[in-house]
Amino acid sequence: MSLFSAVSDFLKPDPPLDPSVQKALDRVAELVDPLLKLAPGFEKHLKGPLQHALGYCDGLVASLPGPIDINRQAFANDPLVHALFATANDIDQMLGRSQAVRDFLATPCSWESDHFYAMFAARRQQKTQLGMEQQGEVIRNDVPQLVLYFSGQTLIEPSCQLETTLHGLRCKALESLLHTFHSHLDVLRREREGLRTDVSIERAHLTTFRSAMGGHEIEVGTRHLAELDAKLRHSAEAMMPEHLLSALADYLQSPEPALRLTPVSITVDRLGIVKDAPTGDINTHTINFPELTARDRRLHLAMLARISRDEALEAVEMVRDQQHRFMLI
Repeated sequence: MSLFSAVSDFLKPDPPLDPSVQKALDRVAELVDPLLKLAPGFEKHLKGPLQHALGYCDGLVASLPGPIDINRQAFANDPLVHALFATANDIDQMLGRSQAVRDFLATPCSWESDHFYAMFAARRQQKTQLGMEQQGEVIRNDVPQLVLYFSGQTLIEPSCQLETTLHGLRCKALESLLHTFHSHLDVLRREREGLRTDVSIERAHLTTFRSAMGGHEIEVGTRHLAELDAKLRHSAEAMMPEHLLSALADYLQSPEPALRLTPVSITVDRLGIVKDAPTGDINTHTINFPELTARDRRLHLAMLARISRDEALEAVEMVRDQQHRFMLI
């Protein structure tokens, strides 16, 4: 390559950013810290890490199982759906009380199809109890049993078009990563404020009681104040936009600890009692699902669901009627 070509390549303007990356950069400034945009090389430093994070979010959403039908018939026939709800009526309660479903059904686009899609999420719970169990030809009482059940069932990003739901979930995945980093910054800010308070208290203590202190006490107090000052300076430097930018870039290059899916496989019977292994009983099934680890660190079962619009409308009306009757009573 000639010198002229090298210089020409160097002087070429950077290619325009991909729209998805540009939108992600805007979300960084909005959700993490507006001051990050003032850091030198904001786009240059974050462009690559954001592309990596967006690809990771795409793969995460693409690996969600489903969509599975969630309705009364599925509750009777699908072991997984049967395990997700205590009764078939709980499906109607989930649909009727979901604000996301209510908002979606109120829009004209909800009439584009007889069904809509959403991500179904629920928290896995376990409890112990004493129950009956057949061991060989003997039925024993008061046998310790582990029971599986789920709580907090909810639907996220409902849409008649599956791709629209998937796009919304990809956006929410990136937002979850950014919110997690923002929470980390909040912790650092609180620590910095605590250090400032400690420095002020220690400095006031030395100033007020210096005349009553011995030489050793003054030396110890001065050393402690110097240590606090050093920690405060280090904390302040870490919160500078250029340092935050570098930390955010490293974080986005390795998003797995903050957002991931973990496969789970559990063998249960129709009553939700956990079994160590498949027993061959027609009422015992092994259910498989992924659990999502996200911002609040709590595990949630996550999968794609397909819901009948008419059944959702009936559930919403049923819950509204129940709430109206409760208010009258």
